[in-house]
Amino acid sequence: PVFAGMNRSAIENFSCVIYNISLMNCTWQAGRDAPADTQYFLYWQNSRDDNVTECELYIKDENGRNTGCRFQNVSIEIEKAYFLVNGSSKDSLIQFYDEYLQLY
Repeated sequence: PVFAGMNRSAIENFSCVIYNISLMNCTWQAGRDAPADTQYFLYWQNSRDDNVTECELYIKDENGRNTGCRFQNVSIEIEKAYFLVNGSSKDSLIQFYDEYLQLY
């Protein structure tokens, strides 16, 4: 498949950790070749019946770039959750990253 966007502009090292039952932290790193002004946005869907919702509380790095998300009051469904991170930049098309994760 051909992905729209600059090579290596999608995020890397995406992971999500759940703790205290209902809190979830997702983190990622900016794509190696993403332009400096790239901003990333995380969307997720907890189960097939849920709407896709955007992260409400981003974790930012020192440059103000979103590199993670904190979720509160997460109730984990048995199915895999779907995550999508897309990016935007003034000058380039940024590749998106998506993954189904089994949450524990």
